[in-house]
Amino acid sequence: MNEKTMRIMQQEVDDYIQQFKIGYFSPLGQMARLTEEVGELAREVNHHYGEKKKKVSENPKTVEEELGDVLFVTIIMANSLGIDLTEAFTRNMDKFNRRDRFRFERKDGLTEGGTQ
Repeated sequence: MNEKTMRIMQQEVDDYIQQFKIGYFSPLGQMARLTEEVGELAREVNHHYGEKKKKVSENPKTVEEELGDVLFVTIIMANSLGIDLTEAFTRNMDKFNRRDRFRFERKDGLTEGGTQ
């Protein structure tokens, strides 16, 4: 299986959307859809790892499937707003590596003061 970069995934989603006359929905419409998909993900996580088990009448879905839906809608929203998710991810990782470097106990024993 070939690894896909985020840029390739964004282009693939754009190619998919461009075949339809309606194109991208409004940002507000996309936010509603993303919220819906995150809710479906939460439901699946609850079914698999929580106390609330799935009803016999409910369709079988997986956490993987729902995460895929969240990713797809996230890419749609980024594309419509002209956001390069690779750049956004890089900036966020830089931020977390600076801001939260010592937020949690580290496996290597380092602390903010530089001691072990």
